[in-house]
Amino acid sequence: MKIKVTQEKLSKALNNISRIAVGKVTLPILNNVLIRVDNKKVSLITTNLDMAIIDFLPVSSSEDGVVTVPAKLLAEFVSNLPKGETIEISSKDTKVTITAGKYSSVINGTLADDFPELPEINEKNAIIYKMGIDEFKTSVNQVSIASSNDLSRPALTGVYFNTNKNTLAIAATDGYRLTEKKLIEKVESEVAAIVPSSSLQEVLRSINDEMEEIEISFNDDLVRFRLGEIEIISKLIDASFPDYQRLIPKDNNISVALNREELSRVTKLAALFARSVGGSIICETTTPDTFSVKSIANEFGENDSKLEAKVDKAGKVNLNSRFLLDALNALEETEINFSFSDHVAPILLTNKKSDKYTHIIMPLSS
Repeated sequence: MKIKVTQEKLSKALNNISRIAVGKVTLPILNNVLIRVDNKKVSLITTNLDMAIIDFLPVSSSEDGVVTVPAKLLAEFVSNLPKGETIEISSKDTKVTITAGKYSSVINGTLADDFPELPEINEKNAIIYKMGIDEFKTSVNQVSIASSNDLSRPALTGVYFNTNKNTLAIAATDGYRLTEKKLIEKVESEVAAIVPSSSLQEVLRSINDEMEEIEISFNDDLVRFRLGEIEIISKLIDASFPDYQRLIPKDNNISVALNREELSRVTKLAALFARSVGGSIICETTTPDTFSVKSIANEFGENDSKLEAKVDKAGKVNLNSRFLLDALNALEETEINFSFSDHVAPILLTNKKSDKYTHIIMPLSS
């Protein structure tokens, strides 16, 4: 196996794929990157068994072959070489020689026979969606903040890709809050798949400014994200996601239009005084024109901030200040809608003009 490639291209590719090269005691080869050259097509591959990252590397010349080498060692070695250098990597048996100008090193690799077989998407049966990179990145960030870290409830540790009324949407919930973002309208294929949040974070980390479009393919128990020269293949979570559409409140009878930045500011002020009570704050409407955010009186004191708003009914609700701030950071427009019904019904937050993003927070007991 032999390849010639610039330092910049190789370093960028290795940094992308080496993040998941975390070996296990029983399978140390997972520390390695598989370098494969097949008919002048060069691919760098790492896997942690749940996910695989493939970077198709553009090279100036190559000779067929395959070998595996420690991923992080190779990545760190290449990143410390001078930019602009042409790097040549060649292998003989398990010895991998790396040269760049006056720099040379030999790394002990291993045969590729023990490297795990990669999962493959069946192109004929795959359900495929395409969308802009920026919209995908924004949407995943908006939704994934509500995914859970509780491994005892695996369905909640991912983001649910689903179709409803010919619209592709993503959703996440941790049992305390729920997010949904509509991605693509008028889709023909239906999907219902839970993608691990950890896999989506790797996709986000792999995005760069040169990328414009992402292709998402679902097939049986796998999903593949294809962006530029990178492919990320992940197992889906084998579990049932809650019927979240039923959890979206339809009859909240108190609705207030608020300036997002102003609400964020007064929430941060109230949160300063709410640290000793688990971040609990009170949001209250007072007719005819006041929306207030206050902290509960405690050893640090209390805070009460008021915003002008059109209010048609009085009411109040206790919320976790961090959850509310997360929601406000995820919303995009200057004006937002804040609606609730009583102290036990979910709070609904949406943008004033667009209905694509929905954020729900369960209230705290008063």
